[in-house]
Amino acid sequence: MSVVLACDLGGSSFRAALIDPQGAVLAEHAISGPVLSDGLDRSEVSAEAWWRLLVETAGRIAQMAPALFAEVQAIAICGVTRTQVFLGPDGREIRPALTWKDARSEGAAQRLRERLGGHPEAGRVNAFHPLARLAWLAEEEGAHFRGLARVLEPKDYLNFRLTGRRASDPVSMARLIACAETHDGGTALAALGLPAGIIPAILEPCDRVGPVQAELPAPFDRLAGVPVFCACNDTWTAVAGLGALRPGYAYNISGTTEVLGVLGADEAEAEGLITVDWRGLWHLGGPSQNGADTASWLVALLDPAGSHDVGERIDVLLAGRRHPQPLIFLPYLQGERVPYWNPNLRGAFLGLNRQHGPTDLAFAVLEGVACLNRVVLERAEAALGRPVDEIRFGGGAAANPAWAQIKADLCGRPVVVGSAKEPGLLGAAIIAWTGLGRFASLVAAQDALVSIARRYQPDPARRAAYDALYALFRRSELALAPISAELAAIGRDPGPLHGLATPAPSP
Repeated sequence: MSVVLACDLGGSSFRAALIDPQGAVLAEHAISGPVLSDGLDRSEVSAEAWWRLLVETAGRIAQMAPALFAEVQAIAICGVTRTQVFLGPDGREIRPALTWKDARSEGAAQRLRERLGGHPEAGRVNAFHPLARLAWLAEEEGAHFRGLARVLEPKDYLNFRLTGRRASDPVSMARLIACAETHDGGTALAALGLPAGIIPAILEPCDRVGPVQAELPAPFDRLAGVPVFCACNDTWTAVAGLGALRPGYAYNISGTTEVLGVLGADEAEAEGLITVDWRGLWHLGGPSQNGADTASWLVALLDPAGSHDVGERIDVLLAGRRHPQPLIFLPYLQGERVPYWNPNLRGAFLGLNRQHGPTDLAFAVLEGVACLNRVVLERAEAALGRPVDEIRFGGGAAANPAWAQIKADLCGRPVVVGSAKEPGLLGAAIIAWTGLGRFASLVAAQDALVSIARRYQPDPARRAAYDALYALFRRSELALAPISAELAAIGRDPGPLHGLATPAPSP
């Protein structure tokens, strides 16, 4: 039986599966990790750790289903984006990768914008922009900057380890590609003294990077010669796995972080949203810093020794009795990307009284993230000039019916959950099977392999209440943003409050 090896490198785990031409998952395994080296604004990880996860995960699947593994026809890997892997001329990483959470380049981004002047990319440069990360590297780690030969995305690094070829796709590399475009006789890359050659070869997602090299560690020694397809970032790939890679659809992927976007036939711009050409479709939206991980934070805070998984613990919390007065939760536990691009935003619960309990906190967290979804959706729909018909919902949080209903009610749009438990894996399989010629196009592959499991309609009875709560959420954001900035500044220079212990009683 023919299968493809589909892989998804997430923010907190690595998943892989053997998937047949009908989209059925015949063997699957997931491994947690790697552990990120995180600080207040720092977030790094060795790209080598991702390679070890790929080898281990594929090895487990090969042990579970050796006959099936021998039938692998192709490999496609998607992965986290807004993360830079820095390679030297010899293909070795010159320092750990900067992850999507790293915000140390905020100051460098400001200085870079001034240097770029009227370049079209200047307005998009912020602490999470790849060029700002490179500017930070130039300022803080000159030796590493001077030794830089290529910048890859995480999935590109894994493809490189499999095939020996450095390549990426035009969606994942959109911002760096824009930096290589000439404006008034110069490029944004040149402002840092960088050549266009730091960008790897650009392929379409369904293009072949190359065959698996010989003499790789097991189990890939058994797949020498098998084609590896370029694929794309995890968001683009999961959208394909949700069947939403087509005009007029919205998607919401709620994994470690939250991603929401709308796809249209025409280019549009909206404040704080990312506009990218998704190979003939225009994407408007993008990733936040805070999603299902926010629920994980809450359950760990309330019950550090809890033995159940996050989904089960959230279900228990939501089953309790809710206080009549709702809470407002600002979900900015790690700053924010879309739509604010502000690493200094901080989270908050507002409206607490003595009668509020864990159930109220749980509802507030889910509603706070859904309010942020609505901010992005409203901006995208206004720019495109029409509302979407539905939101395709995927990721770990999509398994929670209460959260899906809250999103439908707060956004005022039907929320549709696909049958695939892991849309990123299905999307990777769609890429591989399309690249192999099984389907004439990605649209045809989506039509054949994506099915719908559940549909949640907005409840008219809750509309007025949620509109009022959303209005308060927006006012709270505006009021607390300046306080967040001051608290973030204290955190960078904490002074006498840092490590303050309870004083011993006087004798």
